[in-house]
Amino acid sequence: MTRVDPPEIADERSMLVSWLAYHRATVRVKCDGLSDEQMRQRSVPPANLSPLGMVRHLAEVEAFWWREVVEGESYSVYCDEANRDGDFDFPDDADVTAAWSTWEAQCAHGDEVLATRLLDDEVVERDSPNSIRWIMVHLIEEYARHNGHLDLLRQCIDGTTGE
Repeated sequence: MTRVDPPEIADERSMLVSWLAYHRATVRVKCDGLSDEQMRQRSVPPANLSPLGMVRHLAEVEAFWWREVVEGESYSVYCDEANRDGDFDFPDDADVTAAWSTWEAQCAHGDEVLATRLLDDEVVERDSPNSIRWIMVHLIEEYARHNGHLDLLRQCIDGTTGE
C-alpha cells in the first residue's frame, strides 16, 4: 500500500476515495519498521491502545461500515457480545501478520462495495439513515483520529515522529 497525496482539485468522489486511501496508507507508514513485539506494545498506560490494536480496530471498523451497514451482513472480525473490545484486547502472542492481512482484506472489500454505490445511496445504521458520502467522511475522520493515536504510540515505543 503506497501513500499518495490526494489531489487538490478533483470531483467529490475522487477526492473522498483519495483521502480514504491516503489515511489507510498512513496506518502502514506509522507502523513501518515496528517489530511484532513493538506492534503489540501498549505504550501509553493505562490505555490499552497499541499499534496492533489500532490495525485490528480499523479492520473491525471497515467490516462494520461496509459489511454490516451497507451490505446488511452480520459480520464481526474480532469483537463479539462476550468481548466488545476484542480488537484492542488480544493475546500476548496475537499474530501481527494475520492482523495486517485481515485489515487489508477488509479495506479491499470496502473498495469493492464502494465501487457499486453512489455517494447519495442511503443505508440505515441503528435506525438512522446515512449516505455512502457520510460513511466515507466518517471513515476519513476515523482514520485521521487513529493515525494521531498511532503518532503518539509510535513516539512512545521508539521515539519516531513524522508525518
